[in-house]
Amino acid sequence: MEEKNILYDKIYAFSIRIVRLSQYLSNEKKEYVLNKQIIRSGTAICALISESKFAQSRADFLNKLMIALKEANETQYWINLLHDTEYISKPMHHSLLKDNKELVGLLVSITKTLKNKSI
Repeated sequence: MEEKNILYDKIYAFSIRIVRLSQYLSNEKKEYVLNKQIIRSGTAICALISESKFAQSRADFLNKLMIALKEANETQYWINLLHDTEYISKPMHHSLLKDNKELVGLLVSITKTLKNKSI
């Protein structure tokens, strides 16, 4: 039986939200440039977490998580830009930003713990 991975589950759910946002931006708003950016960064977070499961070393594992953190930070930028350019509504912005900030917080906590253990 596979162990429950809360971080992965949350990030995977967020990736699904980003894909649905991308579909909305394409179909409803006919926006493709910003759409391409947010789908790349927003789904890369989960892809990097998936990659980290088979990291070659502790340093490689930490590196994957640090890159995932950078992607999450970039995704926050795109969410804010989409809101400020009126592509997404205030409630959609608030909800996506809340989820993204939670992921950033989790990743910051995990990477700090890993860094402290390696000192």
